[in-house]
Amino acid sequence: MAEAGLPKRIVAAARRMNTLGINQGASGNVSARAGRGFLITPSAMTYEAMGAGDIVKISVAGKAQGVRMPSSEWRIHHDIYAARLDAGAIVHTHSVQATALACLGRPIPAFHYMVAVAGGDSIRCAPYAVFGSQALSDAALKALADRRACLLANHGVIALGADLDAALGLAVEVETLAALYLAALGAGAPKNLSKKQMAEVLVRFERYRAGQSVEGDEP
Repeated sequence: MAEAGLPKRIVAAARRMNTLGINQGASGNVSARAGRGFLITPSAMTYEAMGAGDIVKISVAGKAQGVRMPSSEWRIHHDIYAARLDAGAIVHTHSVQATALACLGRPIPAFHYMVAVAGGDSIRCAPYAVFGSQALSDAALKALADRRACLLANHGVIALGADLDAALGLAVEVETLAALYLAALGAGAPKNLSKKQMAEVLVRFERYRAGQSVEGDEP
């Protein structure tokens, strides 16, 4: 992702998280890959007060450069970028519905075909670890294996994408799915799709993203 103008786009994405209702106050964080490192929102600063000059650069070695301290969750972002070449941007939110599921330690199963938007037949929930720790980063990476999003137990959500728009859009999808799942649970036990059914959906999703014709032309 080109670094020119990127700090402004990160600030805009962070503010949009709150506007979309998937984050509150100064919680959560946003980053984007820049060269061999990445840029990330600073620690303990409201998005309304944040400017492009407050964005912090983290090197591939994990060294911070900027006028402010990086987000306390910079380690998760650093480790995801190192492990996932498909990650161009990452958002971490405390969206209400998805975080409620995370506080129950519950993943989002294949109750709806759109669960495949995160890359698999479920959206996993990583086990709890204290914020800002290597243990939390390790747990997130494991939950993100072959996935583009996961829940963090008693904490929130991680979503990654090729760019800021993709990562933000996925975070919105996860929150919508969490709300639907909680509503379904309130009415009974949702009937989950089978692995075979979800495998078919995943194939169609890949064709859809590649711009190939898919019957119905709907994700």
